[in-house]
Amino acid sequence: MNNHISSKPSTMKLKHTINPILLYFIHFIISLYTILTYIPYYFLSESRQEKSNQIKAKPVNSKPESAYRSVNSLDGLASVLYPGCDTLDKVFMHAKNKFKDKRLLGTREILNEEDEVQPNGKIFKKVILGNYNWLSFEDVFISAFNFGNGLQILGQKPKTNIAIFCETRAEWMIAAQACFMYNFQLVTLYATLGGPAIVHGLNETEVTNIITSKELLQTKLKDIVSLVPCLRHIITVDGKPPTWSEFPKGVIVHTMAAVQALGAKASVENKPHSKPVPSDIAVIMYTSGSTGLPKGVMISHSNLIAGITGMAERIPDLGEKDVYIGYLPLAHVLELSAELVCLSHGCCIGYSSPQTLADQSSKIKKGSKGDTSILKPTLMAAVPEIMDRIYKNVMNKVNGMSNFQRTLFILAYNYKMEQISKGHGTPLCDSFIFWKVRSLLGGNIRLLLCGGAPLSATTQRFMNICFCCPVGQGYGLTESCGAGTITEVWDYNTGRVGAPLVCCEIKLKNWEEGGYFNTDKPHPRGEIIIGGQNVTMGYYKNEAKTKADFFEDENGQRWLCTGDIGEFDPDGCLKIIDRKKDLVKLQAGEYVSLGKVEAALKNLSLIDNICAYANSYHSYVIGFVVPNQKELTELARKRGLRGTWEELCNSCEMENEVLKVLSEAAVSASLEKFEIPVKIRLSPEPWTPETGLVTDAFKLKRKELKTHYQADIERMYGRK
Repeated sequence: MNNHISSKPSTMKLKHTINPILLYFIHFIISLYTILTYIPYYFLSESRQEKSNQIKAKPVNSKPESAYRSVNSLDGLASVLYPGCDTLDKVFMHAKNKFKDKRLLGTREILNEEDEVQPNGKIFKKVILGNYNWLSFEDVFISAFNFGNGLQILGQKPKTNIAIFCETRAEWMIAAQACFMYNFQLVTLYATLGGPAIVHGLNETEVTNIITSKELLQTKLKDIVSLVPCLRHIITVDGKPPTWSEFPKGVIVHTMAAVQALGAKASVENKPHSKPVPSDIAVIMYTSGSTGLPKGVMISHSNLIAGITGMAERIPDLGEKDVYIGYLPLAHVLELSAELVCLSHGCCIGYSSPQTLADQSSKIKKGSKGDTSILKPTLMAAVPEIMDRIYKNVMNKVNGMSNFQRTLFILAYNYKMEQISKGHGTPLCDSFIFWKVRSLLGGNIRLLLCGGAPLSATTQRFMNICFCCPVGQGYGLTESCGAGTITEVWDYNTGRVGAPLVCCEIKLKNWEEGGYFNTDKPHPRGEIIIGGQNVTMGYYKNEAKTKADFFEDENGQRWLCTGDIGEFDPDGCLKIIDRKKDLVKLQAGEYVSLGKVEAALKNLSLIDNICAYANSYHSYVIGFVVPNQKELTELARKRGLRGTWEELCNSCEMENEVLKVLSEAAVSASLEKFEIPVKIRLSPEPWTPETGLVTDAFKLKRKELKTHYQADIERMYGRK
């Protein structure tokens, strides 16, 4: 995990080959510039380093098992954003009254769609998009109110389940707000889930109504509708689907606009609708299923409000001037929480997708603008996989620069890294060197929020340097509403996830098998246990799993056992150092943390993704690797190996060449000999949520990967 990679500036600097005399002269100029700029900087601003050294969380008592709380919530945990706003419909009403005519939800107009034939014969759909069209807070409120009323007329009752199976878009948030207003329990499912997982979620929750899009209806739902006997109404958010005859008898398809019109027409004569109370279920959020069938997490109104209260406190000056870009799955707790934080503070949300995010994104026609270029967001959430991709793409472009350009970039990069480590800014470097990289995300980003998985120290520092903004690295689970910790914006340390949020407290529980104890020196270590009002109600129709993962203390506070292993730094910040499920005991008795091995190797330019594997019947670690096509092809050329992409990946010689690179990197990352993969399998196909091998947050699905590569596992362990 991220803390296993050294975060010392010297280990993350870029290497250069410059004439020593020229380098000496450049260093002299840099030193002179640093002295001249440091004097006014020292007197005019408080050093970020001074803030970074402040205590951020403290244990509430002197016992080893004591919970840690933020220094801003030592006297009591926060649970509400605004007085009296204890349910999500009240939070939205408060925002609507305060920001009435301000922009809230934006969607880009599609000007043209074209099919583009690729060199390999595949056809990619390319789009030319126009400007953003905006709905105000008032517009969204009316749309949500009418939609909720229309659903009520279709037979949806308060405190009953309704599913949303849809891509991230404005209609998703409108539908959610309608459900919050009318006290419908919103069941969320990832758009990339496979058929069996979708059927499981819909049947377990016994939904009669589902909200979806035309595309997902045609590609995913059409084939499984007959397996969901309770289903009565399908509502498409973007108009009528092209065919109607293939649905089972008794299932009616409506458009969202038609349901809203029905609700608007009847709203005058309709009786007042049932309103939620804080303890009512707001969302049943199905997890991405990294360990089997997805589980439905029951999240109450008070859970979500506590969670977004804690998150909002870590974003300084959050307000009407902020623009958030929404493109991660809204069925993921990170995106839903981030958007609710923005909505409650008057920020506007412009919608995007991973395929249209930037000018170079796969669906954007060459020469036209991606979403970040048009929207110019100030806030953005990302999972580490996306940040790792940005890092590798930029570094590949740097390697392709002329010698002078590359040298200039490397010197500026290393200089800024030194200054960041001292808590200082570099305005000239930001303006003249890094502006072009920064413009990839629109040029106005002031805070990147990262969650969903550990972020490597190298990638975090790269984002700090090249995008000229802090990276708020967070830790949380669906079961804690995504809330747990987030780093302070002025804390540029790497390998940590920050102090507990003001809505919760965290303690460390001994895990004897792994050798982690809250009495460990110099830092207490153990399983992370999160307590607070953001801790959810448990798993839907799964009492046994709820009892295993949650408990209530003598004061009635709920606690979540996360299964993650952490340690607290002296300033109260948390590091994630291991995971119970990732720890494997080898045949000779050594314990290997698979996550640690992967984190140490994943940032290699040669590696797009990696999964380490081991079991107790063997004495060594093996790995499955998705190589970077450009880097592997270049390595093959240097070694005199030829063939198609598939032939290279299936070549024993290439496996050995890649293994040499991995082994060198593993030694540099201080992995133990028994932790270094001895054999690997190169995969020609990338792992995407659509393949079922990673979740929507790009976490590895170890069980599915093991099944997928079973024949290779047997080969690498000598059974074939």
